[in-house]
Amino acid sequence: MTATLVETQEARPPAVEARGLARTFSSPDGGLIPVLKGIDLDVARGDSVAIVGPSGSGKSTLLHLLGALDKPTRGDVWLGGDRVSELGEGRLAELRNRFVGFVFQFHHLLRDFTALENAMLPQLIAGASPEEAAARASELLAQVGLAERASHRPRRLSGGEQQRVAVARALANAPPLVLADEPSGNLDAETTLRLHDLLFELIDGHETALIVVTHSRELAGRAARVLRLEGGELFET
Repeated sequence: MTATLVETQEARPPAVEARGLARTFSSPDGGLIPVLKGIDLDVARGDSVAIVGPSGSGKSTLLHLLGALDKPTRGDVWLGGDRVSELGEGRLAELRNRFVGFVFQFHHLLRDFTALENAMLPQLIAGASPEEAAARASELLAQVGLAERASHRPRRLSGGEQQRVAVARALANAPPLVLADEPSGNLDAETTLRLHDLLFELIDGHETALIVVTHSRELAGRAARVLRLEGGELFET
């Protein structure tokens, strides 16, 4: 059955809503490549959704649209009730910073910053004082098991540790929505399991919505709902 409208739990406010979401790209020969073909999706705060599907099916594209990192060819996205298409660049940047936490396959840490400084960045951008940002970042690094590595720069951290810093950074502003794109794609099996545990532990009980794109059956199986993206359309599994 096509997941044109995915029901939310009515008692919880929506974190993200999409209606008729489509994205088309230009091909090198001047043609058009339709990647997403009119997707509708509701995800409530406190809900967890895994999006699976073959490589190249548009999973990352969908995640970028939901997080307002890209603009759809057609359709609309609402983040916490704000219609993204109606926002100017300044307000949109503020919304992304405060409302959405991103965890990518490649951690994208700033290499000249310590783990603590990387985790502080979203708060500093949001206007927190350095003292407030450091306190919150220290707390999160402790939660991800990196309290003793806070002063280390990325080159002195393992791949799993760097990804845990990225998780702490994503949660720095206590965002209502966390988007994770293959968050354990470059990690070994043991580190992968620990990271999956960590993601769900940190969002549990905070009414944070989690949408994760993954090829991992183990990670997908832990989400409350699993949707499959194929042929530009989203299906219930």
